[in-house]
Amino acid sequence: MTLSRKAFLRVTGLSFLAVAARKAAGAITGKRWAMAIDVAKCLKQDNCTKCIAACNAAHNVPSIPDRSHEVRWIWKDSFEHALQSQVDEYSPLRAAPVMVLCNHCENPPCVRVCPTQATWKRDDGIVDMDWHRCIGCRYCMAACPYGSRSFNWMDPRPYIHDPDPAFPTRTKGVVEKCTFCPERLAVGRPPACVEACPEKALVFGNLSDPQSPIRELLAARRHVRRKPELGTGPDIFYMV
Repeated sequence: MTLSRKAFLRVTGLSFLAVAARKAAGAITGKRWAMAIDVAKCLKQDNCTKCIAACNAAHNVPSIPDRSHEVRWIWKDSFEHALQSQVDEYSPLRAAPVMVLCNHCENPPCVRVCPTQATWKRDDGIVDMDWHRCIGCRYCMAACPYGSRSFNWMDPRPYIHDPDPAFPTRTKGVVEKCTFCPERLAVGRPPACVEACPEKALVFGNLSDPQSPIRELLAARRHVRRKPELGTGPDIFYMV
């Protein structure tokens, strides 16, 4: 069972109204969402992938055995590869695995090149997608310098083992990526990956609020971002 486009738009439309009105349901609101990843905490449990599993389950991300057709919203990469300009040959973190996902950039190149506005930047900083508008041109994939988007070369639905009817599945020929879980923010819950992390290594919050936990963390700890020299302004920060 999946949501129709009409039903999904109705649900998300109501969710966005709830955010704007700050209803008593406890919706998390903010002006500029961002995430900080504590690399040391993330490494405490060897081979932990609970955040990945939670994201995949919440968003019906297919499990496709063929790596050339793999769809990923959040995954592990080596620190050396993910943050090439932030590491030197003496760093103990060079080979360490780190979580990577869409950076929800302040100046997202993917948004500028999309001809149908299937990908756009919301007022709260989230780079969101409307998969129904996506025509599969993959301009956004070419523009993204972080490899944060996946293309559905085949119908992903047969590879979703236990689909969640509360979230729409995608189709062949469209691009998808992490969206920072706006459907969860609208009802007062953090992104699925943040909620699932046993070590609380992922901190999500509002950069516009000086008193927010993420701002306090960034003020107290050294942190780096992926390819800051490109000027995209990534809103994923790595605590090192």
